[in-house]
Amino acid sequence: MSTSTGKNPRTTTEPVRRALRRWPAWAGYAAAVWSFVYGALGLLWALGLPGFPFGVGDLPDARKESVLGFATATGVGAWIAVLGLVGAAVALLLARSHAHGVGRVALLGYGWAAALALIVVIPDQRVLTTLAYTPIALVGIPFGWPPLSYGEFVGLAYPWTTTNLMLCAAGGVLWAAATLAFQFRTNNACERCGRTDRTSRWAAPAAAARWGRWAAYTAALIPFAYAATRWAWVFGFPLTISQDFLDELHANEMVWAGAYLATFGALGGVLTLGLVQRWGVIWPRWVLGLAGKRVPPIFPISFASVVAVSLASAGFVMARLIDWGDIDSVVGNPGALWPLWAAALGAATLAYHLRTRGACGECGRDDR
Repeated sequence: MSTSTGKNPRTTTEPVRRALRRWPAWAGYAAAVWSFVYGALGLLWALGLPGFPFGVGDLPDARKESVLGFATATGVGAWIAVLGLVGAAVALLLARSHAHGVGRVALLGYGWAAALALIVVIPDQRVLTTLAYTPIALVGIPFGWPPLSYGEFVGLAYPWTTTNLMLCAAGGVLWAAATLAFQFRTNNACERCGRTDRTSRWAAPAAAARWGRWAAYTAALIPFAYAATRWAWVFGFPLTISQDFLDELHANEMVWAGAYLATFGALGGVLTLGLVQRWGVIWPRWVLGLAGKRVPPIFPISFASVVAVSLASAGFVMARLIDWGDIDSVVGNPGALWPLWAAALGAATLAYHLRTRGACGECGRDDR
């Protein structure tokens, strides 16, 4: 008999697991609270509270890339207050309503529009950049790269203006969950898994495996187009940029930051293949202590979803800033592929979920 007094890790995390399984019950209320609190912030900013994170309150070199680059606290703060109050009311309806017909369409339209605005339109590429630099900073700072303390890194990578964008994206995720739960409930589907008595053909595991494979391969290849340019710069080839700019990048050593992002992106492309390979379902032999065990689906799904959401906002920035009428500008900018990358990665993640999910603990339905 074991004499250990330590708690079972599964026992300590069970309340969290239970709460996550009950997401349809609380997602609408969480979205309502988020909207109300953010709306209250908007009102306070409009009344003069410091910290307005958009437009005139944003970092000067980031304003041209933001859809709210010309916003003012007085003007936009009032709109945030109104939309926050309206959003809180709509989110409560999503949580409690069983509307059909026009009412259902209106609630679904508002919910998905709010989620899209908060996840894709309002944030920008700073979210993706910050998430990309954080792992190397956590590992590299003790070894002198980057030459900063952890506090200095947090100050540079996570200023309030960037953290606010992450909070907006998090609010968008809550809105997406609330709207999805409402959509399932009003479609006579299971609120947790979305299944009905008649499973859609595209959602069947075999079908998801087919279209998910194409999506995963697409998402895996695209980052190598971005990586190729950054690696070329390291070796002195001014691919897509001028020689003067390349010389400047080498002089200030920023070329190595680009090389890191290139390598990070390429590694992410390789890991994307796990969404359609056996090693994405069963831990491979070289993973000590886990070899042969099932990969918890929540692990790759969460990681890939965060990246896809970050890519979506960065891709939207690229889609707005690129001169699509100038073929040289399009071909010479790997960021032109970021919207496709986000869509492909999101589709591959959904396909992985559909083909690895088991029987629903709520309704008992199983696709197998």
